[in-house]
Formats: sequence, structure tokens, C-alpha cells
Amino acid sequence: MAAAKIKKGDAVVVLSGKDKGRTGTVLQVLPKDGKVVVEGVNVATKHRKPTQANPQGGIDRVAAPMAISKVAVADKDGKPTRVRFETKDGKKVRVAVKSGETIDG
Repeated sequence: MAAAKIKKGDAVVVLSGKDKGRTGTVLQVLPKDGKVVVEGVNVATKHRKPTQANPQGGIDRVAAPMAISKVAVADKDGKPTRVRFETKDGKKVRVAVKSGETIDG
């Protein structure tokens, strides 16, 4: 399995689709499906029946998974950048291609 270029907690920019240009934080990565869940992006509405736990019922807004290829890591200026891996001090770290800054570590 390849190393993850996008991880939980990363700030990302949406590259295509109805939410193009929006930014958010990665809440969940689904590597088997090749999808990510981004906070406040690709929001779907779910109609809930009244239950004992939620007697009111109603409409819930939930962030739905989207293809990982549609998002890119946001650089310090908020613009999308690709990610590469480098070895620094014997550790493999992620590096933003545009700025050359390390993303973690």
C-alpha cells in the first residue's frame, strides 16, 4: 500500500465539482474506497424518521465522502499544492511541492 498523501486533519482545497474552490479539514479518509470526508463540503441531506432517541425527526445535513482525486492539500497561502515525500533526519515526511515546506514533522 502506498503512503497517504492526504491524512485526517489536513486542510484541503476542492479542485472540481459543485464545491470547487472551497476549503475544509479532512474528517475521515477511506483508503479502500479512494474517498475522503471533508468538513462542510459535499453536504448531503438525510431525512430522519422520528425515533425514541430523536423524537422530532427532521432533516440532517451530513458531509458525504468524495473522491480523493478531487481534493489537494492547501498550502500556507490557501492554494492547492501537490505532495511529495522526502527523507529528513531519517524520517519520511510529506513536503508541499509549491512551497517546499514540510507538512508534518
